[in-house]
Amino acid sequence: MSAENVEESFNLQLEAIQLLQNALETSYLDAYIENIENINDHYQVRVVNGVPKQSTVEEIQRIYQKLQGISLEKEEGRKLSQLLLLKGMQTEPLQPNHQLTPDSIGFLFVFLLEQLYPKKDSLKTIADLACGMGNLLSTVLTNLEKEGYGLHAYGVDNDETMLAVAASNSQWLPTDVTFIHQDATTDLLMDPSDAVLSDLPVGYYPMDENAKKFDTAAEKDHSFAHHLLLEQSMKYVKEDGFGLFLVPTNFLETDQSEYLKKWLTGKVYLQGIIQLPEDLFKNKAASKSILILQQKGKTAQQVPEVLLAKVASLKEPSQVTAFFKEFKEWQAANLAN
Repeated sequence: MSAENVEESFNLQLEAIQLLQNALETSYLDAYIENIENINDHYQVRVVNGVPKQSTVEEIQRIYQKLQGISLEKEEGRKLSQLLLLKGMQTEPLQPNHQLTPDSIGFLFVFLLEQLYPKKDSLKTIADLACGMGNLLSTVLTNLEKEGYGLHAYGVDNDETMLAVAASNSQWLPTDVTFIHQDATTDLLMDPSDAVLSDLPVGYYPMDENAKKFDTAAEKDHSFAHHLLLEQSMKYVKEDGFGLFLVPTNFLETDQSEYLKKWLTGKVYLQGIIQLPEDLFKNKAASKSILILQQKGKTAQQVPEVLLAKVASLKEPSQVTAFFKEFKEWQAANLAN
């Protein structure tokens, strides 16, 4: 991977985004989308009603001419998009549920999927029912593709701007994703996938009538959105398939956990919980874990020993290697592939 190419592309694209932001009098995120859509349209600057003006168009075209001379691999492009989006968040902070899933966590998802689906033809479709700007999904797709997996993905989100970022990036890289702009807790026009994953948005779901159809719904007050999305996601995974979810570490200790526990024990198999390092999060209360669920089927069964692991650090290679070893040993003893 060429750091020089990524850095040069970053500086050029940032300049183009800032020119578009000023010209269109819009947010950084909307200017980012405009820039990527211009690049997807063969580096043509879109002009509507004389905006941007000709002098700005010429400046951006000079930038695009330089960009066309820089070759980036797919994973370099993904990292570049992430850096540009993170840059924008420095001046225009996003709400916590819209933040990008860090690469360090994304790469853990890649590792887990490789272990859970060692036969590459057993993992052809994957879905994320809360894909946001798509960084977790694209991290998984680009890195599994490098390992020889051929994947088609589905990305669902109810936020139009987040989905526009994900869709424009997917076309640019490119990745093979069908995006659906919809409330993911409603019926989706998509077939079950081999696997599902998600960095679940945490909070309350306001549509109480719709929530009532879920086993994880609260009897009083609003239900937790991440509980409903867990249940809904597992409806869209095939028999014996796995779901990997980023959830609050205290997800079994909340005032609504009784509904979640009942669903977990009755409808799916809870196979593992991996606690992530606390230094990844702003405070202990915001810490998260990766939840491993499995859909019931002909070969799936509840493992004799649920994996309860803690990754001490993602910054120390020895600690990451120790976790990889622990997971592989647990899998060999508990899961039949």
